[in-house]
Amino acid sequence: MFNYLYNFLLILFLPLMLLRLYLRGARVPGYRQRIGERFGRFNPPAEFNKHEKSIWIHAVSVGETVAAEPLVRLISETYPKTQLLITSTTPAGSDRVKDLFGNSVLHSYLPYDLSVLVNCFLNRVNPCLLIVMETELWPNLIYQCRKRGVKILLANARLSERSAVRYSRIPATTKTMLQSINAIAAQSEADGKRLETLGANAQQVTITGNLKFNVRQSLISSIEDPFFNAIKKLGRTIIIAASTREGEEKILLNTIIEILSDNPNVLFLVVPRHPERSNQVCEIFGKAGLVTLRRTQWPSITEELQVIVGDSMGEMDAYYSMASIAFVGGSLVDTGCQNVLEPAAHSLPVLVGPSQFNFEQICNQLEKEGGLQTVATQKELSRALVELLTNTGKRQRMGAAARSVIDSNQQALRGVMELVNRLLK
Repeated sequence: MFNYLYNFLLILFLPLMLLRLYLRGARVPGYRQRIGERFGRFNPPAEFNKHEKSIWIHAVSVGETVAAEPLVRLISETYPKTQLLITSTTPAGSDRVKDLFGNSVLHSYLPYDLSVLVNCFLNRVNPCLLIVMETELWPNLIYQCRKRGVKILLANARLSERSAVRYSRIPATTKTMLQSINAIAAQSEADGKRLETLGANAQQVTITGNLKFNVRQSLISSIEDPFFNAIKKLGRTIIIAASTREGEEKILLNTIIEILSDNPNVLFLVVPRHPERSNQVCEIFGKAGLVTLRRTQWPSITEELQVIVGDSMGEMDAYYSMASIAFVGGSLVDTGCQNVLEPAAHSLPVLVGPSQFNFEQICNQLEKEGGLQTVATQKELSRALVELLTNTGKRQRMGAAARSVIDSNQQALRGVMELVNRLLK
């Protein structure tokens, strides 16, 4: 019954989906581009041969694409003659694929989950293996792949308690989807248990760990970029607030004012999760009297600068490389924190608010080892920043502890690749 209702509602809402693309395109033009691909009309380049072996990796947006990077590179090295296609759903994800892989892989937007659209896409691509990053489960996509004999791997699978509750509301469909998947590489025992509770067979599930521990620091950190060089020449202590969400900058504002009143040499780097919000973020700080600059306005850097708003894509690694302390956003508002492993990879002490369900196990692991500190309120964040600014030893110890967690959890890539090899036999 659910499947009929699901397909009916998808057809019914298609015009609204198109309208949503158009409206979002006002702020992010990429949403108005390549719309045909969202209807299965992917046109591979002339050199693509659908009769040759191809692997399809679906990574919904930037975070999943970054997590997939080491796996994609290893697959490419292991199977150099295999064609690789990556799909995503957001323009930011598409841009990240291009930044990371250039023309070495193909890219398309994922078609909407109607059988006719999924089949149109599959007819043009004909993959032998679909790798779905994390837990992006679409009923018709999984059913049509299984029907065609396409092997399916759920890689880096995670399932929060919240997500498990949502999937449990459609138990039959969820169980069918999970049992149609050939192998599941779960991030943790808790993720694996939740997936099994929803219907996955225990034989399908392997605990491989989190691919995000295999973070690869981008070469952009060492590139002679005029913007980053100009910031370094200031000789300021930089605190980064990364991947902040709507409503969070207003909370951070009080902390920034408090810190700067006693530590005027500190420079804050605030990077919104969605760059299209940069004007709004600049306005918040500017109205409070803070000297604020967008990254894309870098030629006007002065000694009076107090806040930089990072409004660029693909430079988070370089932002972190300049910082001394990191706060990871999405955590002081209830959206779940973003990737805490990126600052940990740069040996930074990590501060994060109480909303951590996106990275719950990793936050617990980092905090247990002393590399992360949870701050429940804006006042606690201010106190923690003051302590780290004045206590260099603690700052260094936390950064080293954070990096040690990264170094001791490198097994995930090997485990996931073993499953890929098994499915390709």
